[in-house]
Amino acid sequence: MQKYEIILYWSDEDQVYVVEVPELSGCMAHGSTQEEALTNAQQAIRLWIDTAREFGDSVPEPKGRRLMFA
Repeated sequence: MQKYEIILYWSDEDQVYVVEVPELSGCMAHGSTQEEALTNAQQAIRLWIDTAREFGDSVPEPKGRRLMFA
C-alpha cells in the first residue's frame, strides 16, 4: 500500500465521501461509505502511478503522511 497523503471528506452536493490525493495531481475517488472511498482511492493511486510510468512521467515519492479527515 502506498503512503500518499489522503484527504477524506463528505460532499453534501454529491452525497458521497470524496478522497483527494494531493501529491498526485488530479487523483481523486469517491464512495458511499468511508471504506468504499478509501478502497477506490487505493485503486486510483495504482492507476495514476501505472499511467505515469507508461508515459514516462515522474512519480513523486510519498511524503509518508497517511490520513486526514475533514
